[in-house]
Amino acid sequence: MSSLETMNFEEALRELETIVRRLEEGKVSLDEAINAYERGAALRAHCEKKLKDARLRIEHIVVNADGTIKTQPANLEE
Repeated sequence: MSSLETMNFEEALRELETIVRRLEEGKVSLDEAINAYERGAALRAHCEKKLKDARLRIEHIVVNADGTIKTQPANLEE
C-alpha cells in the first residue's frame, strides 16, 4: 500500500478498483472491509483532487467586464 502523496492518478485508481472488487466479492472480514472502505475513501478523494488539479491546469476562470464569469483554456506555454 503506497502513500497517497506519492501516488499518481492511475496508481490510485487501480488500487481503488481492486478494493471495490474485493468488497464486492464479499470474501473479506468485517475489519478488513472497514479498513478497505477507509482506504477507498482516501483514494477516491485523492483521485478527485488530482482531476481537479489537472482541470485547473488546463482551464482558468475569467471575469468579463460585465461581471459574468466563464472559463477558458489556459495558456500552458507561460
